[in-house]
Amino acid sequence: MTRIIAGAARGLRLEVPGKGTRPTSDRVRESLFGALESADAIAGARVLDLYAGSGALALESLSRGAVSAELVERSRSAASIVRRNIATVSKAVTGTVAHVHETAVLAFLSRAAGPYDLVFIDPPYDLDDAAMTADLIALSPLLSQDAVVVIERARRATAPDVAAAGLEVFREKPYGDTALWWAQPVVESQSR
Repeated sequence: MTRIIAGAARGLRLEVPGKGTRPTSDRVRESLFGALESADAIAGARVLDLYAGSGALALESLSRGAVSAELVERSRSAASIVRRNIATVSKAVTGTVAHVHETAVLAFLSRAAGPYDLVFIDPPYDLDDAAMTADLIALSPLLSQDAVVVIERARRATAPDVAAAGLEVFREKPYGDTALWWAQPVVESQSR
C-alpha cells in the first residue's frame, strides 16, 4: 500500500497493482512534490500521468490542488485499481476531475487534446530509449507553454532525449536506483 502524503486527501491509502508496476517510493514522492509546490507547479494544474500504475502521482497532485488529471495505464488490472483509487481520493477532494484511459501511451497521445501543465512519465524501467523519445515527441504539442514534465527512470538509464521533443532538462536528481529529470518546453526567443 502507498498513501497520499499531503493535501486534502492526506493519509488516504491507495491500492498498488501486484505486479508489472514499480510504484514511486514515498520518499521520492515527498521530495518531488515539495519541489513542485515550491515551483508553484501544482495548484490549478491540468495533470497527465503516463504509465500511471496506481495513479499515486496524479492523485497526489489532485490532493494538493490540481484541477484535473488524465491517467493512462495499459494494464486492465492496474487501470481497475486506478479507478478505485480515484474513487477513494474523490471522497476527500471535492470536485475531483480524473479520467482513466486504458490504452497504450502513444495511442492516447495521438488523440489527446491537452494542454497539460504537469506531466508525469514513469514507464517500466525496461522501456527503451527509442520508445521514450517517441512518447516525448508525441507529448510535446500537448503541453502548455509553462508545462513541467517529470520523467522517472532507472538511475543507470541514459538521460531521456528531451531535445528531440523541443524540451530542455532544467533539473536532474538521483534517489538510490531512481533518477528524476525535470523538463520544460524550450522558449523560442523572438527576433525583431
